[in-house]
Amino acid sequence: MVNSGKESLCYGLILFCALFFSNTLVANEEKKDAPLSIAGTTKVNAEEIFALVDKTPDLIIIDARIRSDRIQGYIESSVSLPDIQTSCSSLKKIIPSKSSPLLFYCNGVKCGRSGNSANIALKCGYKNIYWFRGGFEEWKSKNLPFIRK
Repeated sequence: MVNSGKESLCYGLILFCALFFSNTLVANEEKKDAPLSIAGTTKVNAEEIFALVDKTPDLIIIDARIRSDRIQGYIESSVSLPDIQTSCSSLKKIIPSKSSPLLFYCNGVKCGRSGNSANIALKCGYKNIYWFRGGFEEWKSKNLPFIRK
């Protein structure tokens, strides 16, 4: 059976409305805050990172954000490893030992990427993990230095 032009237009409008309203609902969905803590990690704030770097020269800082976020700026000497690319294999390529000190950060308390990455590292057997919950948002709000490309 062949649809008339009016039926095709009607089906098209229904499809458009369904897609538009489903995307609007997703876009308006409020992001949840990152957890207050992650078992097996040590939570640090921006000021504590300076002390941590001083006493832990082999600290590896991992930026768990995606490329489009990192382009906005990043903490100096951090390594880009987005949470969506974090696995035991990708961690092993940049971290010499499971006892190496690691610090994960992302955009801030509304971003779950660093928490995801820290949890993956824990599951992979890494033991010395720090988590910067406030992330880049806190870093910038305190006017701390960062690299911008």
